[in-house]
Amino acid sequence: RHFIAAGGKFLRSQRGTLRPAQPAEEGIEARLVDEVDGDGVLPAIRLDKVFLYAHKIALAVSRRVWKGCTGMRLKFSLALAFLALPACWQQPAEPQPSATPTPTPTAAVTGDVPGGGARQVSEETDTFLFEYSYPKEAGDLPELAVWLDQRLARTRAELAAESARGRQEARDDGFPYNKYSSMAAWEVVADLPGWLSLSAELSSYSGGAHPNYGYDTVVWDKTRKLPLEPIDLFTSAQALDAALGGQLCEALNAEREERRGEPVPEPTGDEIDDIFNACVKVDETNLLLGSRGGTHFDRIGIQIAPYLAGSYAEGSYEFTFDMTSELLATVKPEYRAAFKARN
Repeated sequence: RHFIAAGGKFLRSQRGTLRPAQPAEEGIEARLVDEVDGDGVLPAIRLDKVFLYAHKIALAVSRRVWKGCTGMRLKFSLALAFLALPACWQQPAEPQPSATPTPTPTAAVTGDVPGGGARQVSEETDTFLFEYSYPKEAGDLPELAVWLDQRLARTRAELAAESARGRQEARDDGFPYNKYSSMAAWEVVADLPGWLSLSAELSSYSGGAHPNYGYDTVVWDKTRKLPLEPIDLFTSAQALDAALGGQLCEALNAEREERRGEPVPEPTGDEIDDIFNACVKVDETNLLLGSRGGTHFDRIGIQIAPYLAGSYAEGSYEFTFDMTSELLATVKPEYRAAFKARN
């Protein structure tokens, strides 16, 4: 039973998503683990590390779940985030480290300007393994490089603190300690005259049977020198889902059927029974803006992390959709010049 931690390599379907640099509240049930860690023993699960299974979730963090829990990245599925879920019902304790969300634009990024070019950091200590990288296209934009470097520093600091705490807790409890890890690899989705669209594959490990995997995304406004979430370029998440949701659901169910070897059951009305068979809203996915022509955003990529649309064994789901006139109508007027329909 893989009830915690989304691990393993991402499964890529042949229809594939946008490739890097390609032109163009109630009912809570505790679930434990029946797997061993790297030292061949059952991972320690103390009372403060019980994983929770609640309404509308499949061990994935999404906007339809935990709207009152802040500090969790909504675009990818990290079962590690559930270590922080008890805080949603208890008095706030020490803040739990989490993936840093992509901010909506507020003010220009400030900081020491890096030297430019790609960056790759790899560090291994007695307590953790840390890797972080971004491409030359990002490093050559000074303010974007600062933004990425700030995330690098923040993530490393959190990992160092958490790993030191984790090793001490393991010693206190008499359990072996396995090194924590955090890895992030940013890649180019589309490099346009006024925009740079990036995606990241993330992984982390902080004890338990598996590492955790997920995605991140950002669109950099080269003119204003600001990061935006792709969804912020549209009038609303609801409008985008109304235009794309049906097509996404159809593609998702077709892929589910192929992987499972059987048709996707019709909804029963039970939120838990339906969780791996329900349609997934666009804003619950990792949304990518891509370009085939290299001048405008003319494609939308969708990445769905494990446990959001299916079991861990099914892996992630990835799809690409052409920008249509219907989708173009959901783009905010101030950004419409950056988009182009393909039909």
